[in-house]
Amino acid sequence: MGLMLNGVYLPQDPQPDSREDGEFQRAKSTIRNWITRDGSPGPTGEGGFAAQDGRYHLFLAWNCPWAHRALLTCLFKKLENAISVSFAAPRRTDDGWVFDKEGQFADGVLGVAALHDVYARVRPAYTGRVTVPVLWDLERAVAVSNESADIVRMLDAAFDQGAELFPRDLEADIETWNERIYRSVNNGVYRAGFARTQEAYDRAVYEVFETLDAVEDQLGKTRYLTGERFTACDLRLFPTLARFDVAYHYAFKCNIRRLQDYPNLWAYARDIYQMPGVADTVRFEVYKQGYFSPSPLRNPLGIVPAGPLVDWNQPHNRG
Repeated sequence: MGLMLNGVYLPQDPQPDSREDGEFQRAKSTIRNWITRDGSPGPTGEGGFAAQDGRYHLFLAWNCPWAHRALLTCLFKKLENAISVSFAAPRRTDDGWVFDKEGQFADGVLGVAALHDVYARVRPAYTGRVTVPVLWDLERAVAVSNESADIVRMLDAAFDQGAELFPRDLEADIETWNERIYRSVNNGVYRAGFARTQEAYDRAVYEVFETLDAVEDQLGKTRYLTGERFTACDLRLFPTLARFDVAYHYAFKCNIRRLQDYPNLWAYARDIYQMPGVADTVRFEVYKQGYFSPSPLRNPLGIVPAGPLVDWNQPHNRG
């Protein structure tokens, strides 16, 4: 994955993405400003980012589960007409995430050819990974955030419309699930897929399935993770579930069980998928193109498998 160093793009990150024990380590997001209702400073970063329709733009990629969370947040908060979106092309190149000159993978807002062109506009000169999502302020021509967890929370708090993703009475339970799901599922599948030793892989893959087993048990008691309401931790989990059987099970060797092997979890995933608008945020074929893209370690020939065939529209029978 490429890297910006003092505002200059390097096609290869000179720093390793794994520890000495072979475990994958994810770089931390470094742009951490917040949109707030009145533009006052958020928990991190500077102020001056008031909640206004038409002011903000999201740079996303269909492949990326972190970007998927931001897109789902716009859907559930009814912000589709308030925040514009650009999608990068499915497969990264030596330029990282890139945009076509025209069509569905073009950037019609800043007109950039690659996402690193957006990061090159970050001031002071940006150093770090070139990742999606990026939330951009069109009025000030500055980046607001490249941390998906912050983007979900700030859009929920700053805009009144749509669903409440962090209801106060469930916030402690939401944070407990969020923390576990992030480490052992969202990031856990990457820790398994990018592991450089058998020991690192074993640690990661068994954590993935321990948590999925716990979720399966919880969903035998409640409709959603914290009860009868869909909240931010359900939104956090869904992008990984959507990619599980078509990508992580095979490409990342998370193959102890399939999503379809969990009766409660599979019904829950289909329940969310069949909510109004959610299916439009999902691109199974794009996931396969992305996760089976050429990789010297994981898929040297870049062959994309034909299957599996998964029917997400079959009735979930959850009421």
